[in-house]
Amino acid sequence: MSDVCRGDGPPDAGPPPKNSATGEDGPARAEEPRAEAGCADRNCADQPVDPYVPPRRGAEDGKGGGAGGKDGRARKAFLAGLRWTSLRLRLVIVFGAVALTAAVSASGIAYWLNRQAVLTRTQDSALNDFQQEMQSRAAELPLWPRQSDLQNTAERMAGDNAGYSVVLIAARDKGKPIVGASDPDMFTMDDVPKSLRDAVNDRQKVTASNKYPYHVFWQRTERGGTPYLVGGTRIIGGGPTGYLFKSLDQERADLNSLAWSLGIATTLALIGSALLAQAAATTVLKPVQRLGEAARQLGEGKFGTRLRVSGSDELADLSRTFNNAAESLQKKVADMSAREESSRRFVADMSHELRTPLTALTAVTEVLEEEADSLDPMIAPAVTLVVSETRRLNVLVENLMEVTRFDAGTARLVLDDVDVADQVTACIDARAWLDAVELDAARGVVARLDPRRLDVILANLIGNALKHGGSPVRVAVRTVIDELVISVRDHGPGIPEDVLPHVFDRFYKASASRPRSEGSGLGLSIAMENAHIHGGDITAVNVPDGGAMFVLRLPRDGAPGPDSGPRGGDTEPGEADERP
Repeated sequence: MSDVCRGDGPPDAGPPPKNSATGEDGPARAEEPRAEAGCADRNCADQPVDPYVPPRRGAEDGKGGGAGGKDGRARKAFLAGLRWTSLRLRLVIVFGAVALTAAVSASGIAYWLNRQAVLTRTQDSALNDFQQEMQSRAAELPLWPRQSDLQNTAERMAGDNAGYSVVLIAARDKGKPIVGASDPDMFTMDDVPKSLRDAVNDRQKVTASNKYPYHVFWQRTERGGTPYLVGGTRIIGGGPTGYLFKSLDQERADLNSLAWSLGIATTLALIGSALLAQAAATTVLKPVQRLGEAARQLGEGKFGTRLRVSGSDELADLSRTFNNAAESLQKKVADMSAREESSRRFVADMSHELRTPLTALTAVTEVLEEEADSLDPMIAPAVTLVVSETRRLNVLVENLMEVTRFDAGTARLVLDDVDVADQVTACIDARAWLDAVELDAARGVVARLDPRRLDVILANLIGNALKHGGSPVRVAVRTVIDELVISVRDHGPGIPEDVLPHVFDRFYKASASRPRSEGSGLGLSIAMENAHIHGGDITAVNVPDGGAMFVLRLPRDGAPGPDSGPRGGDTEPGEADERP
């Protein structure tokens, strides 16, 4: 503790609290050592091909996804709503972020303003009261007071309602300090920060802007986790130095309560913003959802789908645009369907009209063929050409009629329990292919099929392999679970990779340089249509060690495919198709 400075002249009422940094009148603060608390896919060319392994199905088959039907779609829609890319979720997050930012900012500003107001009011009240007590009581002490005088004065200054403790320091003979404390157990000089004592005892130069050599200083500090306000000043002209010690625990409790209230208000604001965002998202996204549903229906072929338009906002404009696009698309599809139907009718009518002259031509060619040996050698080649071309034309017309039936949806299955090995043998034997075909088929394999259409498929696949592949041609029959699998393999050069995706297209020929050939380009497409009507499929691959393989898969129970429908009509077996 430093020696007590003595002032010149009689005790003075003292200046009002003054800021030690600026020297201006007003609440004074010492430099605070602590902040606030102390303020102060497989490649067939590379791997062996197993015809009995079903082809890998994609997600579009609706299998393997684990979710099917309405429950699967509802679950997918719910999970889609929770994705980070979901517009609803993003809208809720944006609303929540804005509300949280605003609420936190408002709460922080409100807390800071209230805190400053509470602390300023408390400390100003305490310091003003302490200053008045120093003026009215401490200034009346004798120049050389006794320790009991200081003790009594400190107790009276603290009083019953002051709310703070007081310590007074004076000097006696030979510069020895004496101390009087209102509550020595509560407040002693050891509780006064050194920085505050230095500021209180610092005699400042009196100038025009600084009228008093001593001022009131204060500092906030902590003791035992409880915040306190410590203030001090001394009497001008000689007299004791006084310090107050006031607890700010009640103010801290009030500020904590305010902080909890602001936190609850912020939470409620966040919840309210989330609910508001949900309501806004529902209002905004409902038209978008209707637009998405309408687009899905349009994609499924429901071209009469339209949206109800209401209002004049951007979503209404989007709905009008969608309706206009749907109407235009419906008109174009109707026009295309009409043209396609007209084309089918034309082909069907043409095929039927050609049958009558073809019947006559066929009878004439049969007679000419029987008399070919007796004809002039110069005429015989022409007769032979007419006979072959008439037969080819007859087959082409029959194939066109078959294709027309498939396009018109009138093809129909006539199912029967068929021994597959016998059926394949009969097909090969009827066409005199027994010497050219190796058959691997166990007897007793029974499937419910249309035997005539199976014969058409086998005739096209085997004939195609014999004509365009290489010997030997091998036909194998197996069953895989509930599927009948028939593979036809040749040992030729295989199918070019750029041709492979088109082998089942109608009238497709690998080389444009030979558009005229014995095949019509319809045989494999007819075989594929007959497989589809059974609910099966045909795939074509190249075998790594040479040759091509066609694999026919049909259900053994005779269940038609989803696109087969009720169909009817009879045709003759198609001929071998064109293949490179």
